[in-house]
Amino acid sequence: MSTATRGILLVLDGWGHAPPAPGNALSQAVTPHLDALAAEYPATLVQASGEAVGLLPGTVGNSEIGHMVIGAGRPLPYDSLLVRQAIDSGALAANPLLTGVCAELAVSGRALHLIGLCSDGQIHAHVDHLRELLRVAAAGGVRDVWVHAITDGRDVADGTAAAGLDRVEKFAAEAGVGRIASVVGRGYALDKSGDLELTRAAALAMADGAGIRVAHARDALDGPEQSDVWTRPSVVTDAGDLPLGTVRDGDAVLFTNFRSDRIQQLADFLVTHLEPRGVTVLSLARYDTRATIPPLVDRADASGGLADELERHGLRSVRIAESEKFEHVTYYLNGRDERVRAVEEHVRIAGDAPPDYQSRPEMNLPRVVDAVADAARRTDVALVVANLANIDVVGHTGDNRATVLAVEHTDDAVGRICAVARDTGRWVLLVGDHGNAEQMLRPGSDGGPRPYGGHTTNPVPLLLVAPQGRTDRLPADGTLADVAPTVLALLGHPPGDVMTGRPLV
Repeated sequence: MSTATRGILLVLDGWGHAPPAPGNALSQAVTPHLDALAAEYPATLVQASGEAVGLLPGTVGNSEIGHMVIGAGRPLPYDSLLVRQAIDSGALAANPLLTGVCAELAVSGRALHLIGLCSDGQIHAHVDHLRELLRVAAAGGVRDVWVHAITDGRDVADGTAAAGLDRVEKFAAEAGVGRIASVVGRGYALDKSGDLELTRAAALAMADGAGIRVAHARDALDGPEQSDVWTRPSVVTDAGDLPLGTVRDGDAVLFTNFRSDRIQQLADFLVTHLEPRGVTVLSLARYDTRATIPPLVDRADASGGLADELERHGLRSVRIAESEKFEHVTYYLNGRDERVRAVEEHVRIAGDAPPDYQSRPEMNLPRVVDAVADAARRTDVALVVANLANIDVVGHTGDNRATVLAVEHTDDAVGRICAVARDTGRWVLLVGDHGNAEQMLRPGSDGGPRPYGGHTTNPVPLLLVAPQGRTDRLPADGTLADVAPTVLALLGHPPGDVMTGRPLV
């Protein structure tokens, strides 16, 4: 392979585009390297949200679908879209797995427990899906339905949990069945750091009624310096101060998140914890859990993407990211395929201490850059794929100052990586996977600006740092589905047969 065909695919997580504004951390940051690259090399904006990537219209993008579409070379009907279609078509209400469980509960008098994120962020879940599940349960004769609500504050603005709980109670009133039995923040319930004590606290509140006792679900949101992310594990009690909805022998549990990665630790823990009770466990969409949990809605086929094409052509790639985004450049980029192919090497950059993104917005970026540089200097590596996580991960804190610093650290990293690329004759393709840091403020209920750490529907930049002699121009109507075909074109190969995206060069 000639040196000129080797390259680096660099995903700047959370790198969206919007006009300069007080809440735009990207425009506030000092970014000499990105500015110089945009002035010298071909650049464009591509769509990374909504229908362009297989989401519902107007839905913000996210890292999971972003990397999947980057890798697949085509829009993929995402799990949230498939669930919505199943609801709209009546397929969910007629699902024999769901109706069968409801029929059994109706006969046995046992309860159905719905566990999931109760917000409209549409990243991991949507609270409106509970309306259909409660309706189906009521139609099936289930007398007791307990909702174990997980509060958000990350995919949506902090302070909106009360509105989510109110919607659940409204849906329950409409269906004539259902009550909130426990409330816990996603910091506990959707932990992905491997802290099983957080998971345990959430699980035992849901299953055993072990937590702070409250008379009403909204009471769980009270407390000094409380945030939606860290709502303490709380249990709603009856008039006798006993938990309303513990999980009993013969009950059924249905996890209502459609995205797998954040809930699978809790799901695995609960499956093991509840095994002696003979509980039936289902999930709304397919999860990547150790335990086998039957889904009500299956996922789209994502095979035939970039990873399969690299394998077919015998092209070696090295995948590099910090732990927070490691699965995105491996599992998700590979079409939710867990295999490590013979032509792949995976490099996970793990931190030495618990992360504190606001005080350390640089995270472990210097180690990521060193790993990219080492891989780029190897002549046997055709493609280096790396995720620079800082803009997104720090952006999620809602701390504008820390996010500005994260952008500046990322800019420095881009400069160092591009210098190595020049020395080794590699091209570099930079792209965002979704918007985030370009919108750190949103109007609050009073109309005034409030910190916002969620994703956006804004387009993302795509920039090609081409080797000397290339004169490419990038079209203005691209999407993330065009990234894999573009990478393959730069490597000297046509798009894969199932790719509907097209090369931008």
